[in-house]
Amino acid sequence: MSDAVNVDVVVIGGGPVGVTALALLGRAGLTAIGLERETEAWPTARAVHFDGETFRTLQSLGVAERFAEVTLPMSSMHIENEAGEVLISIPTGRFGSQAWQDDLTFHQPDVEHLLRDVVDKFPGVELRCGSAAAGVRNVDGGVEVTVRDADGRESVVRARWAIAADGARSEVRNSFGIVTERIGEDARWLVVDGILKGSPGLATDMIFLGHHTRPALWIRLPGDRVRMEFMLMPDDDPEEIVTAESVERISRGVLPADKFTADRQSIYTFRGRIAEQWRVGNVFLAGDAAHQAPPLFGQGLCAGIRDVANLVWKLDLVKRGSADASLLDTYETERKPHARFWVEQAATAAGFLQTTDAEVAKQRDEFIRTNPAASAPVSPKLGPGLHEGDTDKRAGYLGIQPILADGVRLDDMVGAHFLVATSRDLYEAVPAELRAQLEQDGDVVVLLDPAKVGQILETEGASAVVMRPDHYILGLADTPEALERIVRSIPTVDRAVPASL
Repeated sequence: MSDAVNVDVVVIGGGPVGVTALALLGRAGLTAIGLERETEAWPTARAVHFDGETFRTLQSLGVAERFAEVTLPMSSMHIENEAGEVLISIPTGRFGSQAWQDDLTFHQPDVEHLLRDVVDKFPGVELRCGSAAAGVRNVDGGVEVTVRDADGRESVVRARWAIAADGARSEVRNSFGIVTERIGEDARWLVVDGILKGSPGLATDMIFLGHHTRPALWIRLPGDRVRMEFMLMPDDDPEEIVTAESVERISRGVLPADKFTADRQSIYTFRGRIAEQWRVGNVFLAGDAAHQAPPLFGQGLCAGIRDVANLVWKLDLVKRGSADASLLDTYETERKPHARFWVEQAATAAGFLQTTDAEVAKQRDEFIRTNPAASAPVSPKLGPGLHEGDTDKRAGYLGIQPILADGVRLDDMVGAHFLVATSRDLYEAVPAELRAQLEQDGDVVVLLDPAKVGQILETEGASAVVMRPDHYILGLADTPEALERIVRSIPTVDRAVPASL
């Protein structure tokens, strides 16, 4: 076994969540090693959907425009019943509150290659492919990971923390004996990805086909790529159902055998799971290792990227001594309820859409007609943590990102910092010593120009809004006293942090 390597963070798993974590760590200036068992990026698609918040995270890495080239903004989403009736049509892909389209589809290998390119640009982080985590344990001052390469050689990486983003079957989660809570009913589905040429497919970008004879899902991807998913029925033959002829039949001719070329045909299980514990000592679970949801709202990968976007800036502040280690306790308390919301919503929607009982389907159709909002849930606030959501119902939610008059997105000006957005009059009413601290604090940006912050203040209905580096609202104020209270809750304030801006 070779000598140990010491870094700030070990990231276990080289999928999109793990590689995004590496990129965020590199941007923050932390040192990190990522471990990926496979020697090459996964060649076929799994996740296919980003939301505006995810794109905002990619923007923070300076690569959103490159990702926009390999994604397709969705135009609409339908829910259709057995008779072909459109029960609800939801506009999608609009430029939303995050300054990016609300919904976009992509081909995962394209995204993974771009993310790996980003990691290569940061000198302090690296992704080691063909390297598996053979063991992870907490030790004094951090973690120790035994690494086994493709030839069976072992080495050790020591770090202050580890992020386990090693998927739904997470070996790290299992090694610590962490159980998962089951949410909703499991169901086996066939997913088919490939190229459709010379045939129109379905007109809408995403359709939930609530056919009680065989529930299905259609998604249009960039270029000629499409995905369809089909619920398996009790009498299906797993070997026959994946043939081109069978796919043409169960797609009702949408994927003709002579015009559709599949590059992935896989039977998998729609499942809802939440890990009962997201942290053991200095090891944190993220992505599918922490939560899994049926793919009804496309929030699986988005939720995983939210996990690491929430965690990395906290690790950075603690590592630099700008925040107490107790800040890391807020990762699970904030993220777990948020992720649970989406798992429960997806599990409930799956129960609706994958019914095979004609009478239940009829009742479902009527419910959707009369309750259309239930088909488009609104993302919740964070669970308890570093925000004032327990006393102010407006706090703890994701904040907006204005596009300024010159076309600049505000995050490109603010960077990965706390943002104090307010008026000059209110700001100058807080104590002078506090203003001096803020202006010397390299982790805080104060903006007073109405052209930059007016939209934020108007949207949130407050005279001052304080946002965290992950863009969630720390607190809102209408008085100097309230603004002072919120600003003093920023971990770096009162710590005499040197100016860096």
